[in-house]
Amino acid sequence: MSKGYWVSAYQSVSDPDTLKAYAKLAEQAVTTNGGRFIVRTAEAIEAHEAGKVQRIVVVEFASFEQAKKAYASQAYQEALAVLGSSAVRDFRIVEGVPS
Repeated sequence: MSKGYWVSAYQSVSDPDTLKAYAKLAEQAVTTNGGRFIVRTAEAIEAHEAGKVQRIVVVEFASFEQAKKAYASQAYQEALAVLGSSAVRDFRIVEGVPS
């Protein structure tokens, strides 16, 4: 079974306080749904090629299906409602390499 990952690259943040409120709710939703943060940084980034220095978050789940279920969960949808338009980000759910 392949693991599932949430990968977020934040292009801009217009309201840092709202982002903090979202992050608190999102963390609870992620851990409740079996996720584990493996990357969460805005500072220690070394960008190469077409890369940009921006906040990056990667969350690991036991499976791709679990990652999709966690995104659809009521708890995470409530966190997204708090985030609103306070950040522009590239968010993807991806399947890992089969183990």
